[in-house]
Amino acid sequence: MRVMVMVKATEDSEKGVMPTPELLAAMGKFNEELIKAGIMKAGDGLKPSSKGKRVKFDGTSRLVTDGPFAETKEVVAGFWLWEVADMDEAVAWVKRCPNPMPGPSEIEIRPLYEIADFQ
Repeated sequence: MRVMVMVKATEDSEKGVMPTPELLAAMGKFNEELIKAGIMKAGDGLKPSSKGKRVKFDGTSRLVTDGPFAETKEVVAGFWLWEVADMDEAVAWVKRCPNPMPGPSEIEIRPLYEIADFQ
């Protein structure tokens, strides 16, 4: 089962506050464990939404909006793509993750569609 693991943004991440050297080291170690276990397929941090754009679709119309985006708690600050046996395994790995932000934070896990889902 493939899952996308999303680190939600915080006020600090949206301000562009960089992680401490200690947090970078802890996350690096965690990522190494994921790679060694064959779980991690991809992952990265994202720049603040102020550096991004959104494209809204309505029929043939396209409206481009510059960041930042209002609801920080709905913005993704980073992600991983993992291959796990099931959602329980994904949750177990997330529970081992260092807190990705200096204060309270949230990580969301979502399964990806597989070819079998469309057959």
